[in-house]
Amino acid sequence: MALANQARAAAGAPPLHWDSALAEAALKHTLRMVAEGPIAHQYPGELSVSERAGFTGAHFDLIEENVAIGATPAEIHDEWMHSQGHRENMLNPQVDRVGFAVVASRGVLYATGDYARGVQQLSQAQVEAQVAALIRSSGVHILADAAVARSACMMENGMPRSAGATQPTLILRWQDSEMKHLPKSLADQLASGKYRQAAVGSCEPSGAGGTFTAYRVAVLLY
Repeated sequence: MALANQARAAAGAPPLHWDSALAEAALKHTLRMVAEGPIAHQYPGELSVSERAGFTGAHFDLIEENVAIGATPAEIHDEWMHSQGHRENMLNPQVDRVGFAVVASRGVLYATGDYARGVQQLSQAQVEAQVAALIRSSGVHILADAAVARSACMMENGMPRSAGATQPTLILRWQDSEMKHLPKSLADQLASGKYRQAAVGSCEPSGAGGTFTAYRVAVLLY
């Protein structure tokens, strides 16, 4: 990790921070490489790197992996620096977390480095609160009851049936790995001044693929 961060500093990339979940995933793969002998990124029947990292508890929307055999950590680092793909993974300015694993066997070191762009882990209520705060800054009142919006979130289109309830004028659904900004389509609608109230609901993402972290939201505008 020290060698990687020295190389990143020289390349103008921000430092990597240690992620124990990524390290656990890297260790599992390194032990598999030791058992197999020849190194590889994925063996028959083995989970992919994103699945390995996701199941150990890492949260990310980008992940890359380096593997190697060498006599010393410095030799392994040098191998990665002189291989274009491995060098790009290590120096990628978009990744900010890493977990390394090194296992000694057969007189050499087997190594795996899992690099990722970390994503904040948010609960359903936290996702809704972040989106609500962004909407509230536009002057739109947020309805306290999120039940209808949560039901709408789980649908690809249309609205859940709720007898006697006021129907929204517009529904917007989206999913992303972070909730720091509103989609442009929603921001434009809020800027139009046509809406006075909104309901925000979050649910499980649809079609996110693998174990990449994503959040899904529905906003009902009234």
